[in-house]
Amino acid sequence: MMTDDLINLSARSVRDLLKDRQVSPLELLDALEHRINKVDGAVNALPTLCFERARKSAREQDFAALPLAGIPVVIKDLLSVSGVRTTFGSMAYRDHVPDASDLLVERIEAAGGIVYAKSNTPEFGAGANTFNDVFGFTRNPWNTALSAAGSSGGSAVALATGMAWLATGSDLGGSLRNPASFCSIVGLRPSQGRIPSDPGEIAFNRLSMEGPMARNVNDAAMLLDVMAGYDSRDPMSLDNPTVSFEKAAAEQRVPPRIAFSPDLGVTPVDPEVAEVCERAALKFEELGARVEKAHPDFSGLQEVFQVHRALSYGTSRGPQLEANRDIFKPEIVWNVEKGLALTGQDIMDAMVARSKIYQRADAFFSDFDLILTPATVVPPYPVEQRFVERVGDHEFSNYIEWCSIAYAFTVLGVPAISIPCGFTQSGLPVGLQIAAPVREEARLLSAACTLESLLGLSDQLPIAPRAPDS
Repeated sequence: MMTDDLINLSARSVRDLLKDRQVSPLELLDALEHRINKVDGAVNALPTLCFERARKSAREQDFAALPLAGIPVVIKDLLSVSGVRTTFGSMAYRDHVPDASDLLVERIEAAGGIVYAKSNTPEFGAGANTFNDVFGFTRNPWNTALSAAGSSGGSAVALATGMAWLATGSDLGGSLRNPASFCSIVGLRPSQGRIPSDPGEIAFNRLSMEGPMARNVNDAAMLLDVMAGYDSRDPMSLDNPTVSFEKAAAEQRVPPRIAFSPDLGVTPVDPEVAEVCERAALKFEELGARVEKAHPDFSGLQEVFQVHRALSYGTSRGPQLEANRDIFKPEIVWNVEKGLALTGQDIMDAMVARSKIYQRADAFFSDFDLILTPATVVPPYPVEQRFVERVGDHEFSNYIEWCSIAYAFTVLGVPAISIPCGFTQSGLPVGLQIAAPVREEARLLSAACTLESLLGLSDQLPIAPRAPDS
């Protein structure tokens, strides 16, 4: 097949060709390398390539019987890949080449995924704009003057531009869902523990989760099937799923009780973004569902999230702060210092408040099967702008508060997905966030796939990067 023909296929179609031996992993790698050479210069999504390692793997093993069958996969640069430069977006690790891979990378490779590139990320994944001092800015392919969001911006852009069929991302405050929204792809943050990964310094109390990214819901579900499952190295990992998420997505079932909220009562939202999302949410009524405006009570959200986030940064980066104070970006320094300054009372209060938020949300989900919101509160903004400082008259108190509509569900530990739902009048993508009760990924994916089919936007990718006014 021609390079462009392969690039335009869905990941599931590529998998089927691999299983039927109509195409080889080596041919796919050639197609990707050609595409990267053609388009990545305009967007800077995949700064680290490892095609020699990928081709060596493709030659040494027959992947056809494995779940991913030899599909090349992009790995976000927050996960170690053995023998491949892994910087975490930080100058402190600019020459770091790990000897061992993260357990999730091992899992993907054991399932027949072939790693060929690392995607760009902000330093340690902090902040919802993908830039760092090692590799620079990643640009939005819909308008290269704008941000791709973050922190999984490199993965999102690679998917949108045809440099990837599948990619990994991670999400603490919306890092899967924000770039999915800005780039018109799909990003899923699963339930806490659904996907195992290196547990880090706070093995029993972490907020960040790995997740799949793809051009459509079915492809994301296929990758989730491989990523999900138990691993003893991660004490919070859940048992292996009893159902196939790919099969659940394909069933396209619509639950009867759906809530929509433009803001969750926690944040201002750009009016045009809210309107596009509400219009998409109401599409469920065409399928017989009842859509009502409602949301859980998220009182205390800001303090809960900020304390837990600061705790994670203080624990993970605190020991490195003084040696790297002049290297770390100012947002990292601020978050680490905030964590180091926490008192025991601060932490106890945040834990109690988080439990209360969950209890209220659990009661909410007894009345609603899903809740829908905008995935982000603004359309893509200028790439040089470090973060969103205000919406309307509201000025955000710090660099991450503009992501409140996403991290509300982080605090709950429930699965949440961003799917493309439309465009602004200026042609910029808007993502709809759909969240389900804890561990209900099958319900979530089935409904998301149904709405995706109804909206008819999944065939818009891949695109060539578009310069301003082009």
